[in-house]
Order: sequence, then C-alpha cells, then structure tokens
Amino acid sequence: MNMTKQFTWALSILTIGTLSIGAQPTLAPSPATAPTNAMGPRIQFATTVYDFARARQGDPVKYTYIFTNTGDQLLILTNVQPQCGCTTAGDWTRQVEPGKTGSIPIQFNSAGYNNAVFKQVTVTCNDKRQSILFLQLKGTIYRPFEVNPQLAVLNLSPDSEGASTVVNITNNMEEPLTLSAPESNNRAFTAELKTIEAGKGYQLIVSAVPPLSGTAQGQITLKTSWTNPAVLNVSVYANVQPAVLAIPSHIILPPAPLASAQTSSVMIQNNSTNQLTLSDPAVNAQGVGTQIKEVQPGRSFSVLVTFPQGFETTPGQQVELTVKSSNPKFPLVRVPVTQYPRPVAPPAAVTRAVVPVSKPPPLPPTPK
Repeated sequence: MNMTKQFTWALSILTIGTLSIGAQPTLAPSPATAPTNAMGPRIQFATTVYDFARARQGDPVKYTYIFTNTGDQLLILTNVQPQCGCTTAGDWTRQVEPGKTGSIPIQFNSAGYNNAVFKQVTVTCNDKRQSILFLQLKGTIYRPFEVNPQLAVLNLSPDSEGASTVVNITNNMEEPLTLSAPESNNRAFTAELKTIEAGKGYQLIVSAVPPLSGTAQGQITLKTSWTNPAVLNVSVYANVQPAVLAIPSHIILPPAPLASAQTSSVMIQNNSTNQLTLSDPAVNAQGVGTQIKEVQPGRSFSVLVTFPQGFETTPGQQVELTVKSSNPKFPLVRVPVTQYPRPVAPPAAVTRAVVPVSKPPPLPPTPK
C-alpha cells in the first residue's frame, strides 16, 4: 500500500512539471541581434591601376576607369582630383543608382616627360567603407629622338676668335628621320648638319661667330620629315669671359658715418692669355687709402681699400675705385662704392600742456 502511494505521488509531480514546461511563453529575438540587409552605397572599380606600358613623348595617354555601385543606396561622387596639372579628369559620373555603372575619363599629357612616370587621381565619394580611393596611371614615356646635349653651351676666353660644340641627334623610331638644313635666329651663331647614319643619327655643329662680348643666346631650327614633331629646336648659349674681372664688382659700406676704419678687398683676375699689369689705384673721396698686392704674377691681384673712421659720402656723389690696366681693351678697371645713408631718427614725441579746468562756484541754495 505504501509503495502504491509513493508511485502515485511521483507520477503527480512528473505530470505537473511537464505541464509547467509546456506552458512557458516563446521569447522574441532581441532587437540588437536582429539581422539587417542595409548596405548603403558601395563603389567598386573594374581596376584602379592602368599600365599604359610605353607611350611616345607628346602623345596624350587616355583611359576611362569604370566603377559599379554594388550597394543598395545612391552612390555620389563628390570630387575627382588629379595629382598635377599634366593629368586631367573629363566629365565623370556624379551619381550612380544601385547596380548601375559610372565612368571617370582621365588624360595624361606626356609632353616634357621621359622614362618612367607614375600619376595618381584621388576620388571622394559617400561610400562609408572607403570614402577616399586612389586611381593610378603608370608607364614609360620615350622620346622619338634624343638631342644630346639639349642646350649647346659655348664658353669663350677673351682672346679666342671663336668656339664650336657638337649636338648629337639620334632617332629612336623605326620610321626614318630626315632633317633640313639648320637655321639660326642669331647672327652670332652658325650651324652645320652632318649625317652619321641616314635616317637614324646626325651631328649638329654649332659655332660662335666673332666678335663676341658678354653673353649671347640663340636658337637653331631644323625641319623634320615627321608631323610630330615637325620642327626640332636647339637652344644655344655663349658666354665670353671678360679679359679683366673684378670681384666683387661693387663695394658696399655700412651706414654713414663709419664708426671705425674699414678695409675692403677687391680681387682683380686676368682671364686673358697676355700678362696683366695694374697701377695707380685711387678712390675719388678724401682720406681713402689704396694698395695693390700681386697674388699671382700677371694673373691675379688684390686691391685693398681703407676707408677712415667717420667716412661719409656726399649725397649725389659717385664714389668709385679705379685701377689702371695694361690691357688695351680694359685700360681702366672701375668698382663703384655705395654707402648706406644715415639712419633716420624717429620723430620726437609731441607733449601737450595740460590746462587745469577750474570748477564753477557752487550755486546758492534755493530758497524754500
């Protein structure tokens, strides 16, 4: 009998527990863990790097970058900024619907470039994952022909009757290059063209025509058998050294009057092949001492100029150092002397007298 009661009691407890479990309510998923399909705008380029391999100097390099909006909201491009002025962006797509494509046309001006180049374009958009992207353009620019050196420089001594230099022109193309007779825009220069290898290599011999003095510039022009370029230009620069050179060419003194005596040194260099003799140094101002020291016989000299304490140039006076020379083309070497003016004193402060103001006498009391 006891066993029967115990069994009945255990069965009752098991039944109640089962009913309690089955009556529990179903829990709703937490909003924080609820899945979402919102993506926003997404930009994806077919490629961000364009390698144009090789391009001829002067020919434009063009490429259009294609991109797609792989998101689910409107993609907006706010800016397309090339790295420098040689690279420009065309009419690029500003807005792209989800699933649609856009384009960014880019053009690179290769004029003036040679060898490897690398250019970058910055793209700004409303894709939160990558709001700033970089497009790259790279390759190698080659010249259709080489001009070496590009600038023909002629350095002439004061005694030389002329000078020449050679400019090499090499064709890098398979197409033959034919050049016309050279023409100079300056009578101080002449040019002669020699063929080293027909259609491939030439030598341009540039010469200076005496008499020359100082510096001269010019340009040699040759017409080509090509349309790009149709004309080849070679710049020429000639420099004739002066027979006698003074360094510095100008003596500058501190503001007047000099607080103490000052000695300035002027180096006089002989660039001529003939020996040089200097004599009679002088300054056209009172109290100034001069002395010549021969550093290298007939070639280099040092002239010492001593200005006394209190030295001051007169307004309007043209002070200069002069030295006699044995060179017939430079019989007198001149070196100007300039002194800074006296410092201007600041204007004196104006003081105003303070006039005391007397107070009016007090008013009599008002009768009541």
